[in-house]
Amino acid sequence: MVVGARRASLSISQSAQLLGFSRTTISRVYKEWCEKGKTSSMKQSCGRKCLVDARGQRRMGRLIQADRRATLTEITTCYNCGMQQSICEATTRTTLRRMGYNSRRPHRVPLISTTNRKKRLQFAPAHQNWTVEDWKDVAWSDESRFLLRHSDGRVRICRKQNENMDPSCLVTTVQA
Repeated sequence: MVVGARRASLSISQSAQLLGFSRTTISRVYKEWCEKGKTSSMKQSCGRKCLVDARGQRRMGRLIQADRRATLTEITTCYNCGMQQSICEATTRTTLRRMGYNSRRPHRVPLISTTNRKKRLQFAPAHQNWTVEDWKDVAWSDESRFLLRHSDGRVRICRKQNENMDPSCLVTTVQA
């Protein structure tokens, strides 16, 4: 846009006012265009190169898919096993965030076997139109809480934002 404005015989001040840049910026960009045939926006990105390239990101994604509950230390250790250049946990964390993965609490869903699931699907339509009077004839029992399958410790998984109901991102609970 700067080059186009200057070639349209606008002055530096007019170009700066039209485009909303300083006069120094207009002068520098147009001078660079005249001398080198390009502008600074075409130069390579600066800063240190990322240690984890696209292939490494795919590998890290496979590690996450294999074990959603793996800690950052475990992911970093597994990643470094087959690589020539090792990375630290901070690099793993930033790479996972760049890939869209975050550490989140998993959804808790009841553990339902396939036979129980079929029975529930048969029960629901059969009792869909029951009234309150019909339900009063059903005997309800108290429930007690016993931990048989997992601890009360905090479980975290690594998942993307839209994967909250993915079966590998769920923690099953048992009530009895």
